[in-house]
Amino acid sequence: MAAHELLPSAETVHWGYFDANLRPVLTIAPDDVVTVHSVSGGHNELPAADSPATVRPEQRAILASVPQGPGPHILTGPIAVQGAMPGDALRIEILDIQLRDDWGYNLVKPLSGALPDDISERCLIHLAIDRTRRIVHTPWGFDIPAQPFFGVMGTAPPRPWQRQTSIMPRAFGGNMDNKLLTAGTVLYLPVFEPGALFSVGDGHAVQGDGEVCITAIETGLTGTFRIGLVKNANLSLPRAESATHYITMGFNEDLDDAAVTALRQMIEWIVACSKLSFEDAYRLCSLVADLRVTQLVNVHKGAHMILPKSIGVILA
Repeated sequence: MAAHELLPSAETVHWGYFDANLRPVLTIAPDDVVTVHSVSGGHNELPAADSPATVRPEQRAILASVPQGPGPHILTGPIAVQGAMPGDALRIEILDIQLRDDWGYNLVKPLSGALPDDISERCLIHLAIDRTRRIVHTPWGFDIPAQPFFGVMGTAPPRPWQRQTSIMPRAFGGNMDNKLLTAGTVLYLPVFEPGALFSVGDGHAVQGDGEVCITAIETGLTGTFRIGLVKNANLSLPRAESATHYITMGFNEDLDDAAVTALRQMIEWIVACSKLSFEDAYRLCSLVADLRVTQLVNVHKGAHMILPKSIGVILA
């Protein structure tokens, strides 16, 4: 195993899209550890010049020279994994996530979010982040404990799909905005192209399930990942496991369909790894699994189901 570090720069990020034609900015062996730094915020989201917030020089350089694609997310990568082939899965062990910047932002705007008709003006606020104490100072007189995670983690889409916006989560992952994907969790991502081409960004200091106003507290993060390879996994969608739960996900413009997909993914996982029938796995999900709304705001809405490991079913 080797250790790598990937810093954001005009040469190591892409803005607003996933694309199988992107050249890797780093190539690693399976089970190598990579520390990846990210930036968040475009020209219109930066703090004012007289703000005490620190905007990193590399972020200004990126904004000055990297063309923006169809989405707003600045993604570090892609990282190629040697030996990764279509049909495999990346096993991404999230070892650590640290707050990188002393500020974040939240945006509401017309025609967006879960209440698209209730907002008449674009309104951006900046929030100070205490990285040492891991708290976010709000303008409402109280602090929020930080629970950092990356909203966007994904592999390259299949080449025939061509360039895909970073806004909508799909089979390759992308803008999943699942707050459970934090330190200590293992994420499994399908591989559709040789090398997998993993990219990460859209750092969140904290977010509630639903992400209802379209943004969380968007900020730069530093994540450390051990990126392994599962051969012939044949996953159709991302899945994950934490220390306490198994996690499946579904994405669709219709929230009901996203929820059904997350449920079907969990049943499929249970049946593949246990002696339970489809019907019994279905019953088990109704008894002990929780079905949650991940986000309502990324065009493709997200749902996730969590199954507690404490019941004794082992999904390996």
